[in-house]
Amino acid sequence: MTKLSGPMLLPQSGLPPTKAVVLLHGYGSDGNDLIGLAPVWRDVLPDALFVSPNGPEPCRQFGAGFQWFDISFEEDRLAKRQVGVVQARPVLVTFLQDMWSQTGIAPEHTILAGFSQGAMMALHVGLSMPEPLMGIIGFSGAFLPPEGFGTSLMAKSPVCLVHGDMDDVVDPEHSADADVALRLAGYDVSYHVSRGTAHGIAPDGLDFATQFIKRLASK
Repeated sequence: MTKLSGPMLLPQSGLPPTKAVVLLHGYGSDGNDLIGLAPVWRDVLPDALFVSPNGPEPCRQFGAGFQWFDISFEEDRLAKRQVGVVQARPVLVTFLQDMWSQTGIAPEHTILAGFSQGAMMALHVGLSMPEPLMGIIGFSGAFLPPEGFGTSLMAKSPVCLVHGDMDDVVDPEHSADADVALRLAGYDVSYHVSRGTAHGIAPDGLDFATQFIKRLASK
């Protein structure tokens, strides 16, 4: 199985990490993209390890970058997404398990965050785990419920959803639908719409996610 790797930042405190933030990039990008969120969140989580793995495959559509799964622009994108997320799940699960084993950091002290395709992975994988994570953050993504969703087999990790209302790449309704589905299933959801924002992370959306992390860290 493919082993993931990518940029990493050690805790700002200089002490051994007691928490982890795993950042999952979007389609055609790489770990160097989302590791840029680490400086924003290190003050909130000074003892956290930040790691941003590259996706498991070179991006087929672009000359550089990586993908978590292939996207076909000629076929049914929804069908490709549903198959792709499920197929990529074991690679990310193995990465998380290896990280927990190597660092001693517990799942309950781990935040899984992603943008776009990375958000789809964060939500699907994070909400499929038998143990609760500290939190899951999805920027501009969509939610494919994992097998067993809504049953006692799934841990109920807190979730933060952020989406721009002008996104023409991933329909903002996907996050709205995820908000409804998760709340109905009993999850603690924080949901924010960035007005006038296309496919990206606006300052207000980033601040909303930062406040979400602050609440998690204060518990």
